[in-house]
Amino acid sequence: MADFGAQDNVAFRAEVRDWLEANFPPSLKNRHDIAASEAPVPVEGDYAIWKTRMGEKGWGVPTWPAAYGGGGLSAADARILREEMARIGAWNPIGGMGVMMFGPTLLEYGTEDQKQRHIPPIVRGELRWCQGYSEPGAGSDLASLQTRAEDRGDHFLVNGQKIWTSGAQYADWCFCLVRTDASRKHEGISFLLIDMRTPGVETRPILLISGSSPFCETFFTDVKVSKENLVGPLNGGWTVGKRLLQHERNGLSAGGDGRPRFDTGHLRDVARRYHGQETDGRLADADFRTRLAVHDMDARAYALTLRRVALEARSANGPSAATSIMKNANSRIMTDHCELMVEAMGLSGSGWSGDDFTDEEREAGRIYLRIKSSTIAGGSSEVQNNIISKRILGLPDPSSHTY
Repeated sequence: MADFGAQDNVAFRAEVRDWLEANFPPSLKNRHDIAASEAPVPVEGDYAIWKTRMGEKGWGVPTWPAAYGGGGLSAADARILREEMARIGAWNPIGGMGVMMFGPTLLEYGTEDQKQRHIPPIVRGELRWCQGYSEPGAGSDLASLQTRAEDRGDHFLVNGQKIWTSGAQYADWCFCLVRTDASRKHEGISFLLIDMRTPGVETRPILLISGSSPFCETFFTDVKVSKENLVGPLNGGWTVGKRLLQHERNGLSAGGDGRPRFDTGHLRDVARRYHGQETDGRLADADFRTRLAVHDMDARAYALTLRRVALEARSANGPSAATSIMKNANSRIMTDHCELMVEAMGLSGSGWSGDDFTDEEREAGRIYLRIKSSTIAGGSSEVQNNIISKRILGLPDPSSHTY
């Protein structure tokens, strides 16, 4: 059983407090909107100062090896860092797919030269990465991908199309699954790193119903990729790719820092403003009050489970198939949260534009529409259920049955 009450490192906590006091700009307190932005935010002013200082300290990735610029902290000390940052409203300016997905995978599967080349820029937040996995004909059945990487001696020649490539229009690099052997399915896939500035790479943003364009179609036409950008063995990319997906699900469920990505306290405050409250302080709408209480209990239980899973993952050298459970739970609770937020606002929560709606109301409606994709992004709920069935419960593969 995970120990939530490990002995505190008093000296390190004092060191962290002193460093944060000297280096975190107060103007950025609780500016989580900057960290959560899907589009690049100009790195200037106090934001530039904070990002540079955290990058140089390595505390944006506190448990990564110091040899590559990471913080080199233990899991216990990293927890102290998170707690002290939360205490003063500080947030991590170093993030993205390089931190959440690619970096941990490269640390496990990359060559020393690849680590020395790619990890330090991720640690400092200098480059943006995107994920070249899904294709128009290979979504849930990812191993059916057809983007080809042909051996041309000292390089691969890549041709094909990817879809739902988050942030591709802003990315510097792409970690990509490609087919290097057409005669085999899973065993014919390789894991390749592609510079997005290479001739032949084209991105086309996809406009979503929420009004944003975080996803893209990405096309590769005769793109030359050096063989030094192959991660893992040739035709061994499926193993590397699956490991990266565990890190992705871990990040999507907030397992990376052990904190859920929703605030039930704020939801309660919004409900009081729009629904009113009784003389004893309870929400006036009894039905909504009951459903909000159930959601609050679910969220609190999830937060405790997340802490336990995060601790166990660190002691077990990384995330496991349990990330599929947490990813599904997180998707459901976040969807419930956004639906309750819009419902609490009533008609005001359906506003799209105009002075009749506040910024908060317009944002709530857009987030409500955007959150629907959380049950698909990073692997659909159905795919996660299959993983849970096979990898955790040990049930037989339904596709092997005849009826």
